[in-house]
Amino acid sequence: MVVKERVLQHAWPYVAVVGPSDPEPDCYELAMEVGRLIADRGGTVVCGGLGGVMEAAALGASGAGGPVLGLLPGRDRADANPYLTMAVATGLGELRNGLVIRTSDAVVAVGGSWGTLSEVALARRLDLPVFSLRGWAVVDHLGLAVDGPVTVSTAAEAVDAAVQAVAGRRAQ
Repeated sequence: MVVKERVLQHAWPYVAVVGPSDPEPDCYELAMEVGRLIADRGGTVVCGGLGGVMEAAALGASGAGGPVLGLLPGRDRADANPYLTMAVATGLGELRNGLVIRTSDAVVAVGGSWGTLSEVALARRLDLPVFSLRGWAVVDHLGLAVDGPVTVSTAAEAVDAAVQAVAGRRAQ
């Protein structure tokens, strides 16, 4: 029974926190707050396991006592940032972005880079809820928003929206 309770405790929600490996200082702070808030709400942070936004989210979550899963691009777990609860060395390079997204119930993108855009695009293609905090917005040729990430203004808004979206999907 203890094992089942432990599994259920960390079964929901898994929220990917994605963003640049070399973010602006304000994005690093925002990602740290996002990680902390995910942990405070009983969630698991999923990330790419390296530096920048990934490290900041892991630091925030682990500092709040929450679990953090890092899916590394290389084959060496020693490359992981020190704040992960569990590091998986995939050996897949950038293809590990697909694992980060497929493992998650929702995505919070903090800042933007090409790798972040690939994760946002894959998540939307899979119909996962994506919330963008100082990052990518998707517009059509007229500059009108399309079915891309939902733009949010604060870490709390991002995490609240992600947790509510996951809860809504689970209730269906």
